[in-house]
Amino acid sequence: MKSNEVIKYLDELFPDARCELNYNKDYELLIATILSAQSTDKRVNSVTPILFAKYDIYSLKDAPLKDIENIIYPVGTHKRKAEYIKVVARELVEKFDGHVPNNRNFLESLPGVGRKTCNVVLSNLYDVPAIAVDTHVKRVANRLGIVNSDDVLEIENKLMKFFPKDKWSRVHHQLVLFGRYICKSMKPDCDNCPFINKCKYKNNNLD
Repeated sequence: MKSNEVIKYLDELFPDARCELNYNKDYELLIATILSAQSTDKRVNSVTPILFAKYDIYSLKDAPLKDIENIIYPVGTHKRKAEYIKVVARELVEKFDGHVPNNRNFLESLPGVGRKTCNVVLSNLYDVPAIAVDTHVKRVANRLGIVNSDDVLEIENKLMKFFPKDKWSRVHHQLVLFGRYICKSMKPDCDNCPFINKCKYKNNNLD
């Protein structure tokens, strides 16, 4: 399968693909992405309006830990994530006046921020070409035969070689949505998949 073929069908399926996490400020996206680890965007979007209505980045660093825990409880691992949020808020306020910098090294030094989260943030805030490999991207890339790996860094590198650089950020969102709504982990919607004839999962019973 060629990259232009994949891009063509993804453009038809998801012409307006974008991040489905809701945010109004740069730090809101960063925190929402941290919260999305091992959770769903829908669940995160149910708690962030409450969190950000009560606290901005400046008050968040001094917010009672227990209060943050109670607000973000539905996303899971709330105690650890609440601790992350307070540290992130403090670091942003003390070093960048509350703003999220276009600085990968700094962002990846923050608790709860790995390469995937950093890619999401830099891509959406600063148009940095990036492909963030989450469970959906990993699954789709393997099923389509673009990669044959469980290693997220290897998958990211292969996807960056497979797709043109100017398509990375757009394709990332499209692959996420494709995996979320069509190429699902359980009971994928194969009848509406344009790649069905070349899918390893369907044709070879591989996942």
